[in-house]
Amino acid sequence: MIRPVNFRMNEQTAVNNFFQEDLDLSKAAINSRAQQEFDAFVDILRAKGVDVIVVEDTEDPDTPDSIFPNNWISFHKNGTVGIYPMFAVNRRNERRTDILDILEEKGFRIDNIMDYTTAEEEGFFLEGTGSILMDRENQKAYCALSERAHEELFIEFCEDFDCMPVIFTANQTVNGERLPIYHTNVMMCLGEQIAVICLDAIDDKKERDNVVKHLKEDGKEVVPITEEQMHHFAGNMLQVLTKDNLRLMVMSSAAFNSLSEQQKAIIEKSGEIVHSSLDTIETCGGGSARCMMAEVFLPRS
Repeated sequence: MIRPVNFRMNEQTAVNNFFQEDLDLSKAAINSRAQQEFDAFVDILRAKGVDVIVVEDTEDPDTPDSIFPNNWISFHKNGTVGIYPMFAVNRRNERRTDILDILEEKGFRIDNIMDYTTAEEEGFFLEGTGSILMDRENQKAYCALSERAHEELFIEFCEDFDCMPVIFTANQTVNGERLPIYHTNVMMCLGEQIAVICLDAIDDKKERDNVVKHLKEDGKEVVPITEEQMHHFAGNMLQVLTKDNLRLMVMSSAAFNSLSEQQKAIIEKSGEIVHSSLDTIETCGGGSARCMMAEVFLPRS
């Protein structure tokens, strides 16, 4: 997790992230609030037994979205690290090789790096586990196509990581118009036993039925959420393991409060729900709890 130093609403991502809104506060005040929310979130995770590696962002270069590291990097159990092409030019500065050094110092092994960033030169993007939802157990990867998730690049990723691609388009209503949702992980979450998903966002019935078919054939209990719940980041959850191998489902308080008691009961079958207030981060950044965590599956040295 990356602790921010210059967090604010990123004007370069707002062109297609319709979850973002500006706050009538100074940049310093917004960053201070974001830091408080970040620190409280980390404290909650650690208190539950989650091993959290916190890296401080740097003042230079200016990276307002560094708090969302899962978009530029992913870690895999075979020792491979994925590095991804980013839509916003100022987000490309978030990529830091020293992160790999920090992980190796903490005993993780890195054997290979899959670097897709040259695709930026052609205007193709695939923003990590924001664009790609990996079902690592069943070797499948789900992707809602958008300006930040190019189909050919996603298929190349699936070939490299030996995953079956499940491709669809997910939309949201913006000023009466149906427009692509910028990242798959704001409308869908995969746990070991459940899938929380905004099916209403998949307008094409064949695509919607195909996604549900894949989820059910892999034994997932489907938990549908509404578009309104999605806008409270109820799709932006992540299942994590504690040091004692207990399962947790991590989300923001806004997401938690938007869920019905029945939905919470189903989700809790996959592990205790853990939530924290991320209001400033969600409002200005257009991302939530899942986006803030780059989960590490690397083997130990």
